[in-house]
Amino acid sequence: MRFVIPALFGLTGFAVLCALGVWQLQRMDWKHAMIAEIASRIDAVPVPLPDKPVESTDNFTPVTLTGTVDGEPLRVLGAWRAAGTGFRIIAPVLTDGRRVMVDLGVLPVDAADTLVLPRTSLRITGNLNWPDDQNAGTPEPDGTNWYARDVGPMAQALGTESVMVVAAQVEPPLPITHVPVGIDGIPDNHLGYAIQWFGLAAVWVGMTLFLLWRIRRRTI
Repeated sequence: MRFVIPALFGLTGFAVLCALGVWQLQRMDWKHAMIAEIASRIDAVPVPLPDKPVESTDNFTPVTLTGTVDGEPLRVLGAWRAAGTGFRIIAPVLTDGRRVMVDLGVLPVDAADTLVLPRTSLRITGNLNWPDDQNAGTPEPDGTNWYARDVGPMAQALGTESVMVVAAQVEPPLPITHVPVGIDGIPDNHLGYAIQWFGLAAVWVGMTLFLLWRIRRRTI
């Protein structure tokens, strides 16, 4: 009986930790399939801007549109993938009688105040996107600057549809670094988590064997 309860406890813990490791491997397979689907959607042939795009079916859809900047843009301060710290420029664009938001890209902090967007026709190719930049620590907009892209409130502030196109290419070119939609920012840490759980399972076995050895030593 001295050995049974510790052994059962050890086996139970080992099984639970291994199950968590297997679950993370399953999550990794699911995440890889999701990333592959998103990548294929991002790289598809661009289509005209849909009449009423919705996030559930149109997120990441590549689109093309022709329009003009129709008002002052919003500035979103942050550290952005492939562009560093700066202001993301979200402009209202008039296209075929509609007003939509276009994320034109990132400007360095010291260049944002001198930016003048042309009021000529622009041909924009990019992807529909409903970005999720916010977290619990994101400050509220302060009147001049925003600190996360939030499609609904931004659309209200600019008087546009709740639609955002993240530009990958603009013709004629603008002095802004485009940051196209991509899969680089999608977290994929499940393999690391699985290794941690399996490592803990191995440690658990070692501790259980050590405990059983100590019990045996005391009974000799």
